[in-house]
Amino acid sequence: MRIDLHAHSTASDGTDTPAELMGKAAGAGLDVVAITDHDTTAGWAAAAEALPPGLTLVRGAELSARWYGDGPGVGLHLLVYLFDPAHEGLSAEMARVRESRETRARRMVELLNADGIDVTLAEVLADAPGGTVGRPHIAHALMRRGLVGSVDEAFGPEWLGRRYRLPKDDIDVFTAVRLAREAGGVPVLAHPRAGRRGHIVPDSLIAELAAAGLWGVEAGHADHTPEDREHVRSLARDLGLRVTGSSDYHGRNKTITLAAFTTVPAVYEDLAATATGTVPLRR
Repeated sequence: MRIDLHAHSTASDGTDTPAELMGKAAGAGLDVVAITDHDTTAGWAAAAEALPPGLTLVRGAELSARWYGDGPGVGLHLLVYLFDPAHEGLSAEMARVRESRETRARRMVELLNADGIDVTLAEVLADAPGGTVGRPHIAHALMRRGLVGSVDEAFGPEWLGRRYRLPKDDIDVFTAVRLAREAGGVPVLAHPRAGRRGHIVPDSLIAELAAAGLWGVEAGHADHTPEDREHVRSLARDLGLRVTGSSDYHGRNKTITLAAFTTVPAVYEDLAATATGTVPLRR
């Protein structure tokens, strides 16, 4: 079995619709794919409707989380699989983060406008039909004007990486783990050592999260070096956590392809057996 547990669609910051994502997953030879858009379940129904024969769909989300600790804290992402989308607490937190994302987008557009760059909020929101707006959608507006050549360039320090970057509200990571479990979901910490995305998640924090109900950690990821991947695997063994591998596919927004990293079948089977919020779908 080939299993990819981290992929994005146009419901957040991917460039493939949920239906296109399912078709590409089947074309990539995957047996199982997870749709894990940021802070939303908006792509679930369309992905399920378009599910090709022979492909299993794991419905999930990637939560924007933060460990506050001392000072500004550490931003991190929590993948949550097979949770109940009607769970009041979790759905309310995701809605709050989506609203914060829109507020941030408006303020970033205002900063760009103040420097004479005629990006509009309307076009940015139109590029995010799923309702989860992020920096890639602003990057697309900059690309349309010929100001940058790629999303990666737009994420550089002179643009959305620093000069025009603003924070958003996140979910306290311990609250996110608790709500994920209450919603019958399975929480997995995404790319914990992806230093180029920001802070590396401290091992001590991962240990605290494991004690609080974290189920697994993502070791196989394009932003992890081989040494990072082995470090995460070793830490997971010490803490009794499961280890996943995933592409973190975003379509044309990133160069990574589906199935670039995969999860072993035994871990997937354990994940499916652990979840109580919803079940994998297969035609």
